[in-house]
Amino acid sequence: MPGFVGTTVPAWIDEAVDGGLRTVCLYGSNITDRAQTHRLCRSLRGISTSLLIAVDEEGGDVTRLHFPSGSPEPGNAVLGRLDDVASTRRSAARIGADLAAYGIGLDLAPVVDVNSADDNPVIGTRSFGADPEVVARHTVAYVEGLATQSVAACAKHFPGHGDTHTDSHLDQPVVLADLDTLHRRELVPFRAAIEAGVATVMTSHILVPALDPSAPATFSEPILQGVLREELGFTGVVVTDALDMAGASATQGIPTAAVRALAAGADLLCLGSDTTPEGYAAVLDAIVAAVDAGVLDPRRLKDAAVRVAALADVHSLAVGDSQPAAGALPSPTARADVASATIAGTFSVSPSLAAWRAGTGPVAIVQVDTRANLAVGPTNWGPAALGATIDPGQVPTDARVAVVGRGIGVDHPARAAAAAYGASGHPVVLVECGWPFGDVDVDVATYSGSLSVAAALVELLTTSPREALVQPC
Repeated sequence: MPGFVGTTVPAWIDEAVDGGLRTVCLYGSNITDRAQTHRLCRSLRGISTSLLIAVDEEGGDVTRLHFPSGSPEPGNAVLGRLDDVASTRRSAARIGADLAAYGIGLDLAPVVDVNSADDNPVIGTRSFGADPEVVARHTVAYVEGLATQSVAACAKHFPGHGDTHTDSHLDQPVVLADLDTLHRRELVPFRAAIEAGVATVMTSHILVPALDPSAPATFSEPILQGVLREELGFTGVVVTDALDMAGASATQGIPTAAVRALAAGADLLCLGSDTTPEGYAAVLDAIVAAVDAGVLDPRRLKDAAVRVAALADVHSLAVGDSQPAAGALPSPTARADVASATIAGTFSVSPSLAAWRAGTGPVAIVQVDTRANLAVGPTNWGPAALGATIDPGQVPTDARVAVVGRGIGVDHPARAAAAAYGASGHPVVLVECGWPFGDVDVDVATYSGSLSVAAALVELLTTSPREALVQPC
């Protein structure tokens, strides 16, 4: 399942499909607006009506279809805190309807990791929460919501990326939980997803010594065949997380990683966003060489191919006939079925917020950006995505200031900005638009930076949107 560079289909994808390729994955870098996405998917389907198009459309902080404007869906962490499975099911159904309109039949979502580490650098708001049972029931609702639109779901990242302190895009995470903890926590949502009929499960590039002390999950036969297939009874397609991630290929290269993943029990190889024709050919050559050398059993290869073909046969959706408009997205309040006040009710707030809101003077919202992890990418987020922020140099002397950031640790620049405004005499609140670190104090934590959540935040911080001091970014 390669990605490709650019916003049109390169010739080598056409050639690869002629050679038997059944799936491609779209990324944010492939998408500019609705009309272009429609043309791109029509071009892919024009190559083959049996080509399965996949995408990471989680909702919330991770979006591809709404890249870079930001997702109108609240996101998993907010939905988990709301804990209304009907809302989660409807959110997933809306995502599925978007995908189906473009002929995208596989959504590499939901994230079903139990986010038990507050400082997790890559899961966080992508998780439904820290309680395995909450995550499990919302996982089922999400899978069911996508299924109403004939879109296949993907439970990720097996056997659970929630208790990690390292981003597998950058390094090799390790989960040190014992076997009992893994069964009571990490595996609970995956078991629920499988019982709900999830079509695919994505592996993680993490080392879990309690299950396999020598190989990360993507390359572990005991984990993929022993736990996932035999113990949990999964019969669908095992998808790797992107093999261009450092946790998979930094020390061995993508072709070797591809062979090892297939041998361990993976069926569908996600190669990554910047796959080149040379890189794709190198993976094919490595697989053929591994079969010739007796390293990869051809029966394992055939089993994988049969599973992927069956998935593509069912979920290769036709592109809708009408070309979507290239204009702006629907407003977040028009898109979400959860009222802003209800979303705001999921926020964590400190007692100091009430005093700040009761103050006088205009409200100035200052957003301090932070580089997002590679799963999120440079998508717009928070009040800035709504044009509801002001340039730091334009804050009036009598303003109440809300400093907004994401991933606010002790050294985050948002903390220094808040201190500076406070020292200048401004009433200040510090807002975390992500999953708050357990030992770091903030005044508001929203658990998402998506458009609907940002709208709820702006409404919370201001008496009304009209009375906010707003300057487009």
